Amino acid sequence: MMPETNSSSTPYAIEVHDLGKRYRRRHQMDQTLKSTLIDRLLRRSRTDEFWALRDLTFAIRKGTTCGIIGRNGSGKSTLLGVLARTITPTEGTIEVHGKVATLLELGAGFHPDLTGRENIFLNAAILGMNREQIAERFDRIVAFAGLEDFIDTPVKHYSSGMYVRLGFSVAVEVEPDILLVDEVLAVGDESFQRKCLEKIKEFQAMGRTIVIVSHALETVERLCDEVILLEQGAKVAAGGAGEIVAEYLRRTLGRDQVLWVEEYGDRSVEITEVRLYGPDHRRTAEWAGGKPAAIEIDYTAHLPIDNPVFGFMIKREDDRIVFGSNTQIMGYSVGHIEGTGSIRVDLRPLTLLEGKFYLSLAVHSEDHKTQFHRQESWYAFNVVNATEHHGQVLIPCTWSDGGQPSNEVPT
Repeated sequence: MMPETNSSSTPYAIEVHDLGKRYRRRHQMDQTLKSTLIDRLLRRSRTDEFWALRDLTFAIRKGTTCGIIGRNGSGKSTLLGVLARTITPTEGTIEVHGKVATLLELGAGFHPDLTGRENIFLNAAILGMNREQIAERFDRIVAFAGLEDFIDTPVKHYSSGMYVRLGFSVAVEVEPDILLVDEVLAVGDESFQRKCLEKIKEFQAMGRTIVIVSHALETVERLCDEVILLEQGAKVAAGGAGEIVAEYLRRTLGRDQVLWVEEYGDRSVEITEVRLYGPDHRRTAEWAGGKPAAIEIDYTAHLPIDNPVFGFMIKREDDRIVFGSNTQIMGYSVGHIEGTGSIRVDLRPLTLLEGKFYLSLAVHSEDHKTQFHRQESWYAFNVVNATEHHGQVLIPCTWSDGGQPSNEVPT
């Protein structure tokens, strides 16, 4: 692995070439003296090996926030450990241009018998700060962690939340060029999580390079400029955050489920791209239940078509239809189309509250006799509850005094 450099001639903060990490697994199978002697005589091994990472090549530009996503066991944390130099790769090279700070195992350098104050000086020194720098930032570290009343208490008496808050607060004061983050935004209570996000955004505004491993897809989309998708230690996709999160959901929710997925039609009109938008008008693959949402469909009409009908349908994982509608039902006339175009449907609000769902899309003739293009259960997406209500759907309701209905209810 190549050493850390401070080269200003390259536009990249991190360059990875043909990276691989191999581990050996030893099987403990009722080993007896006899079986051990036989294994040695036959030169038979009770170990095997597996590659947590293999043939990884990518580069992250300076000032970029890059997310790394994938299923459990895909190699995300191993990759971050290699970048942090806590794990030695088996093969390949890494070039890191700048000072690195890690938010991986927060508080890993704390001594349980020392106080919070003593551990700040110890941990910050391990991370590369001198005593003057630590003293200058001490009050800020304590205030950020919210531990003013416990700073002179041994950390062995801290709760797990207090422990990681102090670890985060120390780590972010290192002023790195490159920050490596592993699920750290999930620590602490909601108030502290917001402070963590604000600190990350401060680093982004300062032009720092950030690498984030997280299962929180909404956070990845909100924070990251680009995303790398790993499967079984290999890079299978890389690109814009919305695009790669959608690909991850298609792979994990769409193709692996027992659900009828098909595509057909004469392609006179072809659906070329589909984008889901959340309440902040940003592209997403995870809608917020109870909030506004939208579907935007790009199409190409290879022939002149009058009054085509665009429709969508949402299904559950068991293939049951949740809702379906189209432009004809809603009384919206698309008119004459030819060449490329776009159409949008807004859901104000999305009345689904939470769950995993599949989106089907279709465009057909006005008389329903010709299917131009249909994608059945083609797009997988999540819905997370953004309200204080409970259940799977949001039902508009009001309260009033008994005997005095708040609204006219049709009979």
